[in-house]
Amino acid sequence: MDGIETQLYTVERFEVYLRADENRARRLELVHGTVVEKPMPTEEHGLIVANMVFLLKLFLRGKNMGRVVVETAYRASADALNRRIPDLSYTANDDARPLTTQGAVPRMPDLAVEVKSPDDSYAEIREKATYYLNNGVKLVWLVYPDGRRVEVFAAGAEAVTLEAENTLTGGDVLPGFQTKVSAIFED
Repeated sequence: MDGIETQLYTVERFEVYLRADENRARRLELVHGTVVEKPMPTEEHGLIVANMVFLLKLFLRGKNMGRVVVETAYRASADALNRRIPDLSYTANDDARPLTTQGAVPRMPDLAVEVKSPDDSYAEIREKATYYLNNGVKLVWLVYPDGRRVEVFAAGAEAVTLEAENTLTGGDVLPGFQTKVSAIFED
């Protein structure tokens, strides 16, 4: 992802930039003060995200555990230079926090999921995992379509790579959730 603006932006300034008519339909993120345009997802990317939403929503149905959302902007309260948009995220129930209806969610999710796009480098997608973990996300899943595998990053633990035949679990974030990695890639 290449920056599209050369000046440094804060989240507040970036949100003004987003409201400009020419930017309303664009998929923009703020990464370390730089405005970055996210590429349009491929059909494969959309299928993987849809499969993951289905699996998570099916698991959560009737449990009142939290929210699963796609392409939602988040900002860490102590970070004025980032407004990140994971492909999919989950936030455990917090009855005190209403649904955010404008701007970025003012906290990070509990789970962030990124599906590697053809334009993403492995370094870029792993940087996202590091950023999320350093800013309060408890669990990160990096999904690699080309190898049909998932890298799992949990706060305070070593990363684990799961192959198609392995089982992905929700750990402490989504206790009881499990699925074969291969189910994420089903067509």
